[in-house]
Amino acid sequence: MSKPTKNKPSIVIAYTGEGKGKTSAALGLTLRALGAGMRVAFVQFIKTWDTSEDISIAKLAEAFPNQLTHHKEGEGFYIPDQAPDQEAHIKAALGCFDFALQAATSGDYDLVVCDEINNAVADGLLERQHLETIIANRAKKTNLCLTGRNFPTNLIAKVDIATEMTKLKHHYDDGFLAIKGLDY
Repeated sequence: MSKPTKNKPSIVIAYTGEGKGKTSAALGLTLRALGAGMRVAFVQFIKTWDTSEDISIAKLAEAFPNQLTHHKEGEGFYIPDQAPDQEAHIKAALGCFDFALQAATSGDYDLVVCDEINNAVADGLLERQHLETIIANRAKKTNLCLTGRNFPTNLIAKVDIATEMTKLKHHYDDGFLAIKGLDY
């Protein structure tokens, strides 16, 4: 491998896999970008419940005025063929995607994080084409981070960094509930 000699104008990162840490990695990336003076849109698909990161993101937005936008839209956890109102889930996912696409194509942001977008695609709330569209059409200098389980393997060639989080063990599998502040 040769030593790098130049920078790309922007990159696409995918955090995927069954293990914990995808959103946490995206939040770390957001924190790093804000510290570097970048403008960030943190867009959350599916999640409707109050999470600890909501509080942190709100405080970060105060600490970094005009640098951080947080958009959250969805109908909560979705299990295909078991959701009572599939159309509401699809509508929310499409609305969230419209916001994310506008942020990614506007040139107003240096980083757009699409948290849980991969889940929305894997669950059929969005199409794989939505991922292809946001990757291909983002502004030239806008970095993109896509999180969630089941990132399509045939799209790995279209991203610059792909990290798979692998679960070795999780207390949930032993019958314990998620811990606020650590798991959500």
